[in-house]
Amino acid sequence: MKKVLNKGFLFMAVLLLFALTACSGNSSEKAGKSASKDGGKVSAKFGVVSYMSGPGAAYGEAITNGFKLAQKEINEKGDVHIELAIEDSAGKQEQAMSAAQKLMSDDGITAILGPTLSTEMNVVAPEADMNGIPIMGTSTTAEGIPQIGDYVFRNSLPEALAIPAALKKAVDKYGAKKVAILYGNDDVFTKSGFDTMKKAAEDMGLDTLTIETFQKGQSDYNAQLTKIKGLKPDLILCSALYNEGAVIMDQARKIGIDVPFVGGNGFNSPEVIKIAGKAADGLIVATPWFADKDDTKVKDFVKKYETEYGKTPDQFAAQAYDALYIYANALKNAGSTDRDEFRDALAKTKDFPGILGNFSFDKDGDVVMDPTVLIIKDGKFQQFE
Repeated sequence: MKKVLNKGFLFMAVLLLFALTACSGNSSEKAGKSASKDGGKVSAKFGVVSYMSGPGAAYGEAITNGFKLAQKEINEKGDVHIELAIEDSAGKQEQAMSAAQKLMSDDGITAILGPTLSTEMNVVAPEADMNGIPIMGTSTTAEGIPQIGDYVFRNSLPEALAIPAALKKAVDKYGAKKVAILYGNDDVFTKSGFDTMKKAAEDMGLDTLTIETFQKGQSDYNAQLTKIKGLKPDLILCSALYNEGAVIMDQARKIGIDVPFVGGNGFNSPEVIKIAGKAADGLIVATPWFADKDDTKVKDFVKKYETEYGKTPDQFAAQAYDALYIYANALKNAGSTDRDEFRDALAKTKDFPGILGNFSFDKDGDVVMDPTVLIIKDGKFQQFE
């Protein structure tokens, strides 16, 4: 009798274990479903890979500030609830990949935002796409990013749209016919910017007098700038991150180069003015963001950002802020944290009313938006007329 009773208990224990396993199986059956619905409200966790330490940390600071401000507002509104898991990439491919893999290994992560640099995105995005995890760059502007895969998106204006717009405005304003090009040849983003600059100059029939290169972290540009000065271009086209770009302009002005610079997306940071000072005047860039725009949504965002962080938001903060709202809208429309359902809802984003303007994705997950051309004048970004 004792043996029979033990077998009965054993049988019941096995049944109970099976039932518990079956009940818990739904949460791990498909990655990204572990977030919950609370009274009809979808709660989800998004991973963030951002450039938080190192020479380009101002990019990451602005981006994460934008995310956190949007997160606070979204959660207060209550349509959905968002948790952010933030990892630092330090602007390095290998660290970006390690950070992204850590986030991807968490079944509770519905999607990823970032990383910051195109060179980082080029290694992270294929991995995310392979694992069926939606990923959106908020500052990655190099050619071909969204074309990496079906799960890869961006809301940052690509160089292929921004640079030609800035160059055309400069050519029309100054009657430029001759240009010199200077670019960083050891970074995916700056090389892509150069390709766009070269093609745009050719398409406009401009005479490219010389093409000069440099590397990240370089401090002396005297050789390249002296050569450029001797050729007397009407404009200098420069594809650089803000650290190198600001130093280049400072050294150019010091040796007597006074022609305007046309920059890529890396110049769209107040850090350029902070580092270069008066030498930054005359820099022309195209951007979807203008903090002094006469628009109620823009003014409200600037006021809230300044109250929260004590500084004016730049393009990177604005793009991150809009990006999280775009994710929140997709989450609400999907009504689920399932990664595939979220991805499909995200891809359908059309005419979303952000602070950057009405935003849509094209068939590749790329930006549909018109840029604004700005010039640095009297120590601040102003609309270039």
